[in-house]
Amino acid sequence: MSLPSYPDSPYSAPPAAGHDPYGGQPPARTNGFAVAALVLGLLACLFFWTIVGGLLLGLLAVVFGVIAALRTRQGRAPRRVMAIVGAAFGAIGLIGSAIVLVVAISVFDSQEFKDFESCMDRANGQAAEDRCMEDFVDELSN
Repeated sequence: MSLPSYPDSPYSAPPAAGHDPYGGQPPARTNGFAVAALVLGLLACLFFWTIVGGLLLGLLAVVFGVIAALRTRQGRAPRRVMAIVGAAFGAIGLIGSAIVLVVAISVFDSQEFKDFESCMDRANGQAAEDRCMEDFVDELSN
């Protein structure tokens, strides 16, 4: 005795793993904004003393880090931790650069620096310039 045969099913096999049967785009495997935030954040930390490097690179790192974190929250991209670390490094570079800028402005706007400039203008040799430099350093340290 044999089993009855049934016609083939009109439904196809289940979709393969990782394949969306509705044609939607899978999330990106990488997050360019997170990578950019991390690289720019590290550069901002390294070059915070250049003021422009710290301010510009730090600000870009924070912006890219926030964008990348928002994309990961929406499920459109991975690497949330990388985005947050990049934004944090950018903020550190930004803060360090702001501190350097404030200190530089306070030094160059001080009476000691104005005295140093006038001394250097009156100096007529290397020995006189060296003495102006020593006086300026002494005044700053006091």
